[in-house]
Amino acid sequence: MAIYVALGSNLGNRQANVAMALRMFEPLARVEAVSALYESPPQAPAPPPPYLNAACRIVTGLSPDSLLRHLKRIEYLIGRRASERWAPRPIDLDIALYDERVLEDGDLVVPHARLTQRAFVLRPLLDLDPDLVHPQTGERLADVLSRLGTDGLVEAAPVGWHESTA
Repeated sequence: MAIYVALGSNLGNRQANVAMALRMFEPLARVEAVSALYESPPQAPAPPPPYLNAACRIVTGLSPDSLLRHLKRIEYLIGRRASERWAPRPIDLDIALYDERVLEDGDLVVPHARLTQRAFVLRPLLDLDPDLVHPQTGERLADVLSRLGTDGLVEAAPVGWHESTA
């Protein structure tokens, strides 16, 4: 089973926030692999500053709902508080893909509802597995990214960056 989580931060020490979130997955989830770190401009209507984004592949026995609760707890512990939808945040954690499941239940939509519109999520996911396929459409995510393009997305740190911040 392959579960992928997208990570982003645009407040405070962005790289440290992402690294801290990765460490906090334990003991309920084990991080198997982490993408390179990418800087991207905020998505309109969100204000600056720019985001640092990454993705990770995890192993967990948690259900999608329980994993979402775990991610929200990590966000809270790192300092994210309820605010406007597009407000800057110290950390943002989203379930991008949960194996090949397709779910839509309140706050939980898997695959992530805007996955195919976000190069800053697709590029890190493809670092982890260049052959990923969208579970609903069957389309290769590499083909989606090729159409979408990567304007404004810049690699900020290579794969393995998180090990130097641990």
